Amino acid sequence: MPVICDIADLKKQAQRKVPRMFFQYVDSGSWSETTYRQNSHDFGDFKFRQRVAVDMSDRSLHTEMIGQPVRMPVALAPVGLTGMQHADGEIKAALAAEKFGVPFTLSTMSICSIEDVAENTSKPFWFQLYVMRDRGFVQSAIDRAKAAGCSALVLTLDLQILGQRHNDLRNGLSAPPAFSFAALIQLLARPAWCMNMLTTKRHSFGNIIGHVKGVEDLSSLTAWSNEQFDPHLCWDDIEWIKKRWGGKLILKGILDVEDAEMAVKTGADAIIVSNHGGRQLDGAQSSIATLAPIVDAVGDDIEVHFDGGISSGQDVLKAICLGAKGTYIGRSYIYGLAANGEAGVKQALEIIEREMDITMALCGERLVTNVGRHNLVSA
Repeated sequence: MPVICDIADLKKQAQRKVPRMFFQYVDSGSWSETTYRQNSHDFGDFKFRQRVAVDMSDRSLHTEMIGQPVRMPVALAPVGLTGMQHADGEIKAALAAEKFGVPFTLSTMSICSIEDVAENTSKPFWFQLYVMRDRGFVQSAIDRAKAAGCSALVLTLDLQILGQRHNDLRNGLSAPPAFSFAALIQLLARPAWCMNMLTTKRHSFGNIIGHVKGVEDLSSLTAWSNEQFDPHLCWDDIEWIKKRWGGKLILKGILDVEDAEMAVKTGADAIIVSNHGGRQLDGAQSSIATLAPIVDAVGDDIEVHFDGGISSGQDVLKAICLGAKGTYIGRSYIYGLAANGEAGVKQALEIIEREMDITMALCGERLVTNVGRHNLVSA
């Protein structure tokens, strides 16, 4: 067994185990992928301030995200097609998060449905919502999340129009894989993945199939989803969503100070500084580059979370230093899931936690709640 030292090691294992179309679905950005790469690269602009001869005992990463106690300020981000990385992937990831003590966020475009995850877990999870033209579906999804006991609704604002991701087009991405010679070659190259997928009946979008009138199979689903992302979505729509939901609301996809200030006015509980992992507007700023200005603009008026490019515990700590109250990992936990199912997600979380704890100690801090810009050389 190879030694797993960091998230990059899990990524290598994931690439060997998952068909190319699904690996590249996760490991890709839009167009030239400039923003995708910049998300990770720009963490290097921030340097830690090392301290010595400081009591580093009894350290704790425990804190809260929107009032929920968490083992560390990290949540599993919503990722579509997670159940195509590993059989029942959303359930496996939710279980790992539950046992570890961090939130799991289920994507609208998941393979396992809201009900699937709720039936197989014992603690509330969060649900991420895309606003579709079919507002009946949106209302139904909100109601189903409430019925399942979800403790937060994460409303994604930056997918009114789908960004073009070249690898998805080249690979003919679909769930389940469409029957084609190219897809067949990819599947034959990953026989263990195929055997794993035979252990479950969940192979398509569980939150949509059977929940939308006229959508009963892959062909009808494809036609529906291609038309459904709503370009008319505006700030006024958040009011009725918030009222329908009635619980904790997080707005995802904020990358601009003016938008952050608008988000405060909605009465949401938190915002996520995010550019959708570099999968939407290529050429936009990295998430980490916009975090501090947004934190400064909104102050204590709303809780600020962060998403984008995190591949280590050091990345998490830098975001916390810059003012984020919580962070989200997507690709990092997906690599673990693809590599080794639930155990792989746990391993990814343990890597992040270990790296974060050691770095915090070497910065002279014992409590993550005391971390701030004073722990960076310049910010």
